[in-house]
Amino acid sequence: MSVSPSASPAASASAPVSPPTQVDLLDFARRTAADTELIASLPLDPEGRTWVRLDGPGGSEAWLIGWPPGTGTGWHDHAESVGAFVTASGELTENSLAARLPSDGWRTLELTEGMDRERRLPAGTGRAFGQHHVHEVLNESAELHAVSVHAYYPPLPQIRRYSRTGQVLRLEQVELPEDWQ
Repeated sequence: MSVSPSASPAASASAPVSPPTQVDLLDFARRTAADTELIASLPLDPEGRTWVRLDGPGGSEAWLIGWPPGTGTGWHDHAESVGAFVTASGELTENSLAARLPSDGWRTLELTEGMDRERRLPAGTGRAFGQHHVHEVLNESAELHAVSVHAYYPPLPQIRRYSRTGQVLRLEQVELPEDWQ
């Protein structure tokens, strides 16, 4: 019986590691969200979101986030990173835009009708998304905390924050990693 070079331990050790895909990130977020001990270890603050950085797969950036009732992110994107998140407890709502927006060179856009999407994400559900995905995530509960797991690759180079009035989306701020780490 012969062993092909790709199956040998030496070949596997030297093979280049491919970056994690959206599917890989979603799988990681699902497995992590199912870790009840980890989820229970997150300190929850009744006034504001809490978070702990996790080691994500393949050099990705990952976070465990606690959401008090009535909190949210505001409209934002994750620039060139792809990502995924899963609700571990409670329920989150994601509002997003159904079209990819230009990545640079604009401060104000008028959105066309029909671009808005809403997803309810109860515990155990999540989603993956591509680059330049503009969304907001909310815990709309008046009483219950939510906890979620998020993963991004490459690690977040920046987060662009937007304001929205009706169909007008306006770039308000660009945050760099040192602003949230």
